[in-house]
Amino acid sequence: MSNKEEWPKPKKWKDVYTRSEKLKRAQQLGIDYPQVPAGKLMQRAAADGMVNVLFVCSRNQWRSPTAEQIWSEHPQLATRSAGTSPNARRKVTVDDIRWSGVIMVMEEKHKSRLVAEFTRLLDHKTIHVLGIPDDFQFMAPELIAVLKPTVERLLGIG
Repeated sequence: MSNKEEWPKPKKWKDVYTRSEKLKRAQQLGIDYPQVPAGKLMQRAAADGMVNVLFVCSRNQWRSPTAEQIWSEHPQLATRSAGTSPNARRKVTVDDIRWSGVIMVMEEKHKSRLVAEFTRLLDHKTIHVLGIPDDFQFMAPELIAVLKPTVERLLGIG
């Protein structure tokens, strides 16, 4: 450097770390990066094509598999279902939480269990409590009648 006014050169901290380093560090910490505000997910779905929705109940037998089945054919949604119980047919995993853009739980206790088990991973996740009790069988018409309008309203889809 020939000009002394340029030394020491001020750092642009935004440019110090490359994107790959940020992604690597976020993975080490168990954080999704870049973080997407909840309100922008459906806007992004229109541009990117998909929002990943995880449906959660206790044993993954009736409610969450029904929700997964109902929404599996929607063009803007990719769906999975899992349970919070150790006896669930398919138990919620770290990969499920990382994969999801939106998490829909059937009851408040499911949200509490997820928060207890996956606290750091849920920091920037949208979790909706649907308030659907364990009173329905798989694909019961009454369950579908409750799920469809509730999920449509929460995700802003039709």
